[in-house]
Amino acid sequence: MGLLQEFKAFAMRGNVIDMAVGIVIGGAFGKIVSSFVADVIMPPLGLLLGKVNFTDLAITLKDAVPAVIENGQEVKPAVAAVTLNYGTFIQTTVDFLIIAFAIFMVVKAMNTLKRKAEEAPKPPPAPSKEEVLLTEIRDLLKNK
Repeated sequence: MGLLQEFKAFAMRGNVIDMAVGIVIGGAFGKIVSSFVADVIMPPLGLLLGKVNFTDLAITLKDAVPAVIENGQEVKPAVAAVTLNYGTFIQTTVDFLIIAFAIFMVVKAMNTLKRKAEEAPKPPPAPSKEEVLLTEIRDLLKNK
């Protein structure tokens, strides 16, 4: 069997397709949760802390240096400020925690539904041949 046929057999198995669908849906779900965090959760939280957005929080380690221009030519190029952007880290951490909690709740709900389906009462098993025979004997004795 050629490499192409092996790949086709691998790619068309049900679990690979299910995984691909899960990844696509997970990506879309991640975008929804990220929007929820950025647009609904963070503004009030930032307002409580006196900032609108955590990503603006930073510590400047070294100030920016403007370019030095002499006679219309740049002698020394500008140097950007060196900052420690801890606000971006906080924002990303909060995003992760909310996304992880949302996924936890989805998995918990699925496990609860699965457990309920497993715990549903099963119909009693069909009577064995001996039970059927004993029932017939009982019925015959009742009729005498």
